[in-house]
Amino acid sequence: MALLRSVIHLLWMGITVVPYALAIMLGTLLGVRGVPLYRIARAWLSLCISGARVVLGIRAEVTGMENLPQGANEGAILLVKHQSTYETFLMPVIMPHPLAYVFKKELLHVPFFGWAIGRLDMIHIDRNQRTQAFHKVVQQGKDLLAKGIWIIMFPEGTRIERGQKGNYKTGGTRLAIDTGAPVIPIAVTSAKVWPRKAFIKRPGVVDVSIGKPISSVGRQPDELMREVEAWIEAEMRRLDPDAYPAPEAKATAPGGK
Repeated sequence: MALLRSVIHLLWMGITVVPYALAIMLGTLLGVRGVPLYRIARAWLSLCISGARVVLGIRAEVTGMENLPQGANEGAILLVKHQSTYETFLMPVIMPHPLAYVFKKELLHVPFFGWAIGRLDMIHIDRNQRTQAFHKVVQQGKDLLAKGIWIIMFPEGTRIERGQKGNYKTGGTRLAIDTGAPVIPIAVTSAKVWPRKAFIKRPGVVDVSIGKPISSVGRQPDELMREVEAWIEAEMRRLDPDAYPAPEAKATAPGGK
């Protein structure tokens, strides 16, 4: 049954992406730019998330929305735990501001999906040219933040197995420091139901916990990222304790000393 549901949901995404992608590409030919195109993409992502709930039995429980900046012009850098495709689709659906992903340029070649995101206000980079890539992120990031668009990044760089921790890279905190925007750490337990690179998904709840904004003013990238990493990984252990080994008990000396 799980296999059949997974096949149906994949077909659902594959079929529905076509008209939405075509609408975005047509919009660009007609001179439409920015938020209207983003709303079309967000509508498709909402369909995918709704499909996951109905077909796969996967739903999200989100806490900490009150921690997000409330002003219409307040910028933010979202740094998110990355375990599966699910959070990639979910974040634009639940966030009150348009989001701009930083992603590898190879995704632009994916039929329909890639063709569409290439026409949105996103930041696509060449990972083989790291210095130039970061300069592009900062330049475009400043422009997008000024428009009220939040930047979203996965600091581990790739999807991570449940219960594991990747290498947290400082690109997101460097961008935050260069732009003066706060960082918002976000923990996501999607691998409980949608494992990394797995075709078969299982019903269940994905917990999303949004942390309080962390100021980037006067900070160093490494030190700021260590704070983000500590919060996310501690929150992951709280949300999904079964995925992590229990801490070893300290040996007690005779007499309780």
